[in-house]
Amino acid sequence: MIPRYTRPEMEALWTDETKLATWVEVEVLACEAHHELGVVPAADLAAIRQGHAPTPERVAEIEATTDHDVIAFLTAFAETIPPARGGVDDAGDRGADSSGEQHPSRWVHYGLTSSDLLDTALAVTLVRATDLVLAQADRLVAALRDRGLEHFDAVCPGRTHGVHAEPTTFGHALGQLAFAVDRGRARLRRAREAVAVGSLSGAVGTYSNVDPFVESYVCERLGLAVEPIATQVVARDRHAELLAACALLAASVEQLGTEIRHRQRTEVREVEEAFGAGQKGSSAMPHKRNPIRSERLCGLARLVRGYAVPALEDIALWHERDISHSSVERVILPDALTATHYQLWLAADVVERLHVDAERMRANCELTGGLLSSSQVLLAIIAEHGWTRDDAYAVVQRAAMRTWSTGEPFRDTLAAEGVDLPADAFAPERFLARHDVVRHRLEALAR
Repeated sequence: MIPRYTRPEMEALWTDETKLATWVEVEVLACEAHHELGVVPAADLAAIRQGHAPTPERVAEIEATTDHDVIAFLTAFAETIPPARGGVDDAGDRGADSSGEQHPSRWVHYGLTSSDLLDTALAVTLVRATDLVLAQADRLVAALRDRGLEHFDAVCPGRTHGVHAEPTTFGHALGQLAFAVDRGRARLRRAREAVAVGSLSGAVGTYSNVDPFVESYVCERLGLAVEPIATQVVARDRHAELLAACALLAASVEQLGTEIRHRQRTEVREVEEAFGAGQKGSSAMPHKRNPIRSERLCGLARLVRGYAVPALEDIALWHERDISHSSVERVILPDALTATHYQLWLAADVVERLHVDAERMRANCELTGGLLSSSQVLLAIIAEHGWTRDDAYAVVQRAAMRTWSTGEPFRDTLAAEGVDLPADAFAPERFLARHDVVRHRLEALAR
């Protein structure tokens, strides 16, 4: 992901330095497990632990010859491991001798295949990255919930098809979005569990050259579950689930961005993104104050959705595996998580600093001369005058169409149809008598 849409804490997870350090972590744990099994001598394990992650430059230099990134890493890592001290260790084996023929690095990657390292280390990174995304999702839910409760009684027009419907409140709109993001973070939590899986089971997943204890030992210490039946790779439906969860969450944020963009239009002006001192809205028109952050939220959602498709296409690999998924994942996994993380961070900032004009919202309710009350008027005529629904609907619609055409108040056009109602029958609050049930649900939403 380009730096513009990358937060530093997420960027740090996807550097080559961090990747190589994670690979070292997995390999050292595997050596520890083999030591527990009596395979790796204590002196050799001690030497391996003194090794460190090689530099990306050294790995790249070796890979230029090997054309294999894991082998290049293993060679470079071995260079950082000192010889073990000679003598007999606690397992009764000889340590390293001066010839170097029994160098401790011989135990690194013992019995493993490349995917054992790659997939298990990838799971560690995905879990850490997902935790960062979840933290921003928590922040956004809290912002939507708190601002929703703050403006729960701010009456505004409801809109269906973009046209005024019945009155609602701005807090109701924010509350709906809070629950949408909450569902998104619940999906992401489940997806985190799905990808928190490692495998160290050998070339085709049969443990031919590695004891299952090694897998259990490594995964437990990394906080991972074990893939029940691996081929050579961890199943890719897990990664697709993660990116699908990101896409769904990003789509809910897009809904938020769309809502703000509509409400900031000049004709509406119910809310406005924060506009900082020195900020400029247009190179040509000095008056402009545009919803650029909300537009960015919508654009990033398109991007994250796009990453979900190749993740689905990565599921079907040839037999025990091929590497058609590898080139794809090097792009989509860091980019999708980075974009989702940034989008959520930005969305929370937008909501926290959003300017809300409750007076404008109230004024917008009056734009159509009382037409927002047509549904309650309809029910009042049915209940109090005893008219059939069809007759009542015809009268109310005729009066409403006259108000649309002439701008006369709805109460007056109804009176011309023989329906005389008190002024309070047109008050928006009449629609909100039972609205507290929604407020209580929002109050109960975990931040």
